[in-house]
Amino acid sequence: MKFSFNKRIYGFECDIYGHMNNANYLQLLEAARSEAMIDMNIPLSALKHINVQFFVYRVELDYLKALDLEEVATVKSWFYEMNRLKGRWHQDVFNSHGEKCLEAELLIVFASEGKAKRLPVAVFEDFMQYIER
Repeated sequence: MKFSFNKRIYGFECDIYGHMNNANYLQLLEAARSEAMIDMNIPLSALKHINVQFFVYRVELDYLKALDLEEVATVKSWFYEMNRLKGRWHQDVFNSHGEKCLEAELLIVFASEGKAKRLPVAVFEDFMQYIER
């Protein structure tokens, strides 16, 4: 399942050229993944209560087009591969004209108490309902 998240780009997120600063894309992607997990009824706050953590292990970003000041960005997020130890997310960022501005691939590792650990079966099954194939 693909999830959608919209956000306006503000001045404090931009560089001197009026484009969103490249470091702020990571925050935008994180917010979109967090909202997707809330939409799946698997919010990070609930996982924290059962001592499950998600660590971003690897991020690959392809910057395709600048996002400008006050643009409304749309982030499409989905995970397409998962086992009980790790998962892969894909995220695309579009401007308000529907033009793709960024592609992101992320590898997430599941952990408990700061160390890699397999997801509980019930949590894994909850996630698998939403996998995009």
